[in-house]
Amino acid sequence: MFWRLSLIPAAFVVVLAGCGNEGAGIPVSLKDHRFSPAEIHVPANQPALILLNNQDGAAEEFDSTALKVEKVVPGHETGNVRIRPLAPGRYPFMGEYHADTARGVVVAD
Repeated sequence: MFWRLSLIPAAFVVVLAGCGNEGAGIPVSLKDHRFSPAEIHVPANQPALILLNNQDGAAEEFDSTALKVEKVVPGHETGNVRIRPLAPGRYPFMGEYHADTARGVVVAD
């Protein structure tokens, strides 16, 4: 039984090691509940990293069903949004707390 438990952390480390292949982060800001740029281009079939700088005083959640990602970024902080490798296409996202204005799209090409 003990040997099984010792394998879990090793497998976990291997999975985490694959998460750092995103390359340089893509800077995106959120100000007045709007993303800038609102259209983000990433290379198709490669992981990507969005560096979301929330310049508003309130927290916002980067949310996308198409990207399968949710990330809350507190006000006046920066958060990393990891994007899995995507097939070519357009993937909408929004700010969950201000969905009427905080909208954008990731374009994989």
